[in-house]
Amino acid sequence: MDIEFKKPEEIKAFQEGLMKDALEYLQANSPYYRHIFNKHGIDIKKITKIEDLQKIPFTEKNDLQKYNEDFFCCPKSKIVDYVTTSGTTGDPIIFGCTEKDLRRLAFNEKKSFECAGLKPGDLVQIMVTLDKRFMAGNAYFMGIRELGASAVRVGNGIPELQWDTINRLKPDTIMCVPSFILRLIQWAEDHGLDYTKSSIKRIIGIGEGLRDQNFKLNLLGSRIKEKWDVQLFATYSSTEMSATFSECPCGCGGHLHPELLIVEIIGEDDKPVPDGEVGEVVVTTLGVEGMPLLRYRTGDLAAKVTGKCQCGRYSYRLTPILGRKHNMLKLKGTTLYPPAIYDVLDNTHYIENYVVIVQNSDAGLDDVIVKVGLKYQPDFDVIKDIKDRFRSRIRVAPKVEIHPSNEIAAINYPAKSRKPIKFIDNREKHV
Repeated sequence: MDIEFKKPEEIKAFQEGLMKDALEYLQANSPYYRHIFNKHGIDIKKITKIEDLQKIPFTEKNDLQKYNEDFFCCPKSKIVDYVTTSGTTGDPIIFGCTEKDLRRLAFNEKKSFECAGLKPGDLVQIMVTLDKRFMAGNAYFMGIRELGASAVRVGNGIPELQWDTINRLKPDTIMCVPSFILRLIQWAEDHGLDYTKSSIKRIIGIGEGLRDQNFKLNLLGSRIKEKWDVQLFATYSSTEMSATFSECPCGCGGHLHPELLIVEIIGEDDKPVPDGEVGEVVVTTLGVEGMPLLRYRTGDLAAKVTGKCQCGRYSYRLTPILGRKHNMLKLKGTTLYPPAIYDVLDNTHYIENYVVIVQNSDAGLDDVIVKVGLKYQPDFDVIKDIKDRFRSRIRVAPKVEIHPSNEIAAINYPAKSRKPIKFIDNREKHV
């Protein structure tokens, strides 16, 4: 029986057994964690319960950047695939995957696809890059094969090629960044293509949220659903944790795969918060051979949802990501995160693209500037309308500037980027 469907106490005991194995592996093979254990006088034999992990210091992104080589736990000859993080919050970090790690990735994605209702024989169109040192694209492809489904690797962008592939091969599932769906829809409408009669039944989104904290579709998700009545699934993953939280058809949070991760939700005092409260997602990887991590601070904010899901799984879930801890904005006395700004812009029909820039003001506060490109020029005051939309949704309005859409596109999609760049933080000191 799949561990996700077992009772919470069984899942916890199962994870504690894997945690013991992970700690012993780090003690024997990790130069970085051996140093940490010695420096802090940590006896791993006394770390027997998940709660005991609090005795171990956090691993920060800065640690990975400064001591990248020391995190490797095997000879370089065992590494069969090198990947890096996206580098959106600093220098990219190198990760090396062994053959065992690639099998783990395939298993992770197989379980995630199963969670979203995929089955052998389904056809998935992958609209994300499989190159540029990107772990996820390769993981999706391997997971689809492991499941017994089929994949068509189109890559990101180029709506015309995407629709040509859909019309020729009739996939039932799309994997992509959700905001790209709006570009697909726009292209179809501009070219007289009735996309509602296509073969697509399911869209699995990566990198962007589709739901609010109460699990209702956010503005982006609602806009897609109103246009195209297909199943929408959100996922949350990262290179560092080498795992994915995928929604099931109930849409009530991303399910944990207990074989792969232990998750803590940590508050401002660095202590665990009660279940249901928002805090920082901290992960301990299980079963990673090349570069496992212990109590890694992701910087992402979410809450843990416990209790049995309607799908029958007891494994806990994560709410949609509220934002990144270091991207928190203080705008005219209101605390918010960039996704709240994206949500308004994604739901404004005449906006083609945008970028949000934050910098220090002369008063030492956050100065937020939203630069937008337009699909067409409306016959009203665009800046006033956008600001009114912000005030009605988030109560405050940032500065708004109109720029040619090709200028914004060049910012969104620089040559070396694997993901759209929609947020630029130029503050000297992060909050």
